[in-house]
Amino acid sequence: MAKVLLGLGSNVGDRLLYLQKAIEKISEMECTILKNSSSIYETEPYGKKDQPYFLNMVVEIESELSPLEILGKTKQIEKQLGRRKSIKWGPREIDIDILYYDSLSFENDEIIIPHPEVMKRRFVLIPLKEIEPEFKDPKSGLSISEILDKCEINEDVKKLYPPILLKHKGV
Repeated sequence: MAKVLLGLGSNVGDRLLYLQKAIEKISEMECTILKNSSSIYETEPYGKKDQPYFLNMVVEIESELSPLEILGKTKQIEKQLGRRKSIKWGPREIDIDILYYDSLSFENDEIIIPHPEVMKRRFVLIPLKEIEPEFKDPKSGLSISEILDKCEINEDVKKLYPPILLKHKGV
């Protein structure tokens, strides 16, 4: 089974409820076990600043699904929760990104793994460090702490809620 780290975010409507529902649906994915969840952080918007603050978190799963299968499932979850096509870095009900898939480096027209923006986003790095403090980026070989130290973008990231309690299910 592959260890997969997902980034979740919401800044429209009941942000916490969208995160809870997304985690529920992720836990129902076939051949997948929900392993861990970070605290929930309130973060200023990245890229497009004139919009509400986000709630962000990182979730660890183990899955027998391929990266493209996980991408398909997470896009389906986003759609089920009301996400519509929007402008880049714009407001969204829910956003689910594959940050890392084991130590895989992979790129095609649909996805790039590791996520190309991970090293620039404190709102991903801080919750990632919380649940995987020893994790090393497979491309750079740097630990999450080292990446955070080098991160030049200093957006506001504030811990707001404890981790969402997870229901573990077997494969």
